[in-house]
Order: sequence, then C-alpha cells, then structure tokens
Amino acid sequence: MKMLTSIDPDALLNADRLAQSNEFAIYRLGRDTFVLVQKHEGTNWQGVTFSGDSLFRVSELLLAAARELYRSVASRLIPEQTPADRDADDRLPPSH
Repeated sequence: MKMLTSIDPDALLNADRLAQSNEFAIYRLGRDTFVLVQKHEGTNWQGVTFSGDSLFRVSELLLAAARELYRSVASRLIPEQTPADRDADDRLPPSH
C-alpha cells in the first residue's frame, strides 16, 4: 500500500478504470496493483494503491463501516420500537 499525494490525471489516461463516482475512481495499474483516486476538482488528485488481495480486504472493512454508518443514521430517523412491538426475529416489525 502506498499513499500518492499528487497524481497527474494524464498518467491515468491509459489505465483501466474499473469503477468511478463523481469524486472517486479505481484504476488497475498492473496485473495486481490498483489505485483508489480522489479526483476532486480544485485540489491535486490523491490516491492509495492496493494489491488485489488488499482491495478485497479493504472493501470488506469499508462495507462494515458503511453498514455501521447506515444503522447510526437510520436509528435517528426511525422512531424506537418497544420490545413488544418487535417480531421474534428482533429485526423486522410484526406483519399485520
């Protein structure tokens, strides 16, 4: 894993872009090297490289963090239910 504090966008023109959003992209740099790039306008592009194995492991951690964030936000948006209102599954509201 290597931090890249300034990436020239032209250096990635021939790289295989695997995924992208409005501010981030993942490129394949080699057979087993990938880079996650923050391509925010107004700042230098920055990134971090990963091996294929590391990419799988980090994606699992990001997914767990995203689930925790979702649960935190959802718990503030959805009113609390009392235990009697819960199904035996304890995750689903009772069906009517």
